Amino acid sequence: MTRIWLFLTYIIFAILLNSVGTVILQVQNSFSVVPSEAAVLEAYKDLSIALTSFLIASFLARLGYRRSVMLALAAMAVTCLAVPALPHFWMTKVLFLMTGISFAVIKVAVFSSLGLIAKDQKAHVSTMNYLEAFFMFGVMGGYFIFSAFVSPQDPGDLQWLNVYYLLAGLCALALVLTMFVDLDESELRHSAKPLTKEFSGMISLSFQPLVVVFVMSVFLYVLVEQAIMSWLPSYNSQVLNLTPALGIQMASILAASTAMGRLLAGWVFRKYHWYPVLNTALVLAGVLILLALPLAAGTSSEPIAAWSQAPVAAYVFPMIGLCLAPVYPAINSVVLSALPVRQHAPMSGLIVVFSALGGTLGSLITGRLFEWVGGAQAFYGALLPLAAILLALYGLRHYVDANVSQQRRADHSGAAL
Repeated sequence: MTRIWLFLTYIIFAILLNSVGTVILQVQNSFSVVPSEAAVLEAYKDLSIALTSFLIASFLARLGYRRSVMLALAAMAVTCLAVPALPHFWMTKVLFLMTGISFAVIKVAVFSSLGLIAKDQKAHVSTMNYLEAFFMFGVMGGYFIFSAFVSPQDPGDLQWLNVYYLLAGLCALALVLTMFVDLDESELRHSAKPLTKEFSGMISLSFQPLVVVFVMSVFLYVLVEQAIMSWLPSYNSQVLNLTPALGIQMASILAASTAMGRLLAGWVFRKYHWYPVLNTALVLAGVLILLALPLAAGTSSEPIAAWSQAPVAAYVFPMIGLCLAPVYPAINSVVLSALPVRQHAPMSGLIVVFSALGGTLGSLITGRLFEWVGGAQAFYGALLPLAAILLALYGLRHYVDANVSQQRRADHSGAAL
């Protein structure tokens, strides 16, 4: 039941977080909000995630992971119920503010809880991949769930807000599961420190060589992933000449391939070491970019509105998700496994902070490239951070092995005493 709880909680927040594009569209239709105003919803989500992660990660272990998840789910259930009851644009701002705050709590607590659940590093990295795979399934499902509540005859009709009753119910279900999940947090209570020391410990943790190299890896990876995910619909529409609706639909191939890649990686990491697997995956991602992007040349000059008429490039390039899929969960798992359990919460906080920053910067850079060099060339820019990740992984492996060896020597010394 523990894994069901983890997966359900992550799926709920995948739907909520990645609904921002749909909600931006709908507030324009329903509340006559201009695009520049609607765009602030992204900031409410991302900035609240980064700020909350930085502030709460250092003492979340003291509050308790189970209790933290329950509070976050309860807050989201109440917020979701309030959205259709208060149908105004300002309420959607509150929604994404609370979504960001709650997700920061959830992600830090869930990532930290894996250290209490997984038996060893292979089990940890495997579970992390499954967890991130279900997040992508949530992203996919969210598109279909929200579209089911939008009126085809009148897109501005407020009936789309009723989707939040369903999401409130899912939050309540996850809250009930959290009450009964088997999670032994006794080790955390025994190692609790004063809050000032917990916070200073998080700051000092960020200067460890292992953490510095890891943060670089996370930042660069999310920069690449978010750049492709955010701008793939624009690429499909502007470069491949798909209609906007079809371009959005076919962007779901990226989410599907990422989800399948993480499910496959969950099995692979039980058998093989993470380092050669990730190196192979990153090299294949680079090769796919070099092979797939030229396929966009010579596409139809007439708008394409059907999947059957879409060019090969629309199917091939999103398969990069298969290659990129194992990287993020694997490096997160590797660094968490290399640290003592008491440091998992502050480390998870750093993961969330730099993931949010990397995602924001990746989207901004790719947007500029679309303007400067055009959509057909913009994604070639991903090759540089992919190469940098390969270098960062080399350093990460060195520091992880050194850290694990140091912990083993400390454990043997303690046992001898």
